[in-house]
Amino acid sequence: MNPLIRLYIRHVAVGFAVATVFTGLLMWFNVANLWHLVTHAPGGFLAVVLLVVFNGMVFSGVQFGIAVMSLADDDGGDGGDRGQGKRGLGNRGHGDRHLQPIPIRHRDADPRDPRRR
Repeated sequence: MNPLIRLYIRHVAVGFAVATVFTGLLMWFNVANLWHLVTHAPGGFLAVVLLVVFNGMVFSGVQFGIAVMSLADDDGGDGGDRGQGKRGLGNRGHGDRHLQPIPIRHRDADPRDPRRR
């Protein structure tokens, strides 16, 4: 199996495990009287399932995002000059090159263009 797929499946499983523990803690500490609502409402079990699923999507997305961001190779540098170059903010690291205009022909400028009509 592709290592990236394996990474994704593993971190989604971790995210759903964290969501299950989080939902269990919400019920255990009776946050917003959820335990009473779940145990006394006719659709209480469905509410718990939906809470686990939606929290699982959020937590697994965050977990996978953290995992992907941590895959980057550290090149050992200090992050570079952040585009400032050697002369300060106005240079943006381009040395002595200067901006020069580029001529552009618009299609209205060509009288033979059939799309002009």
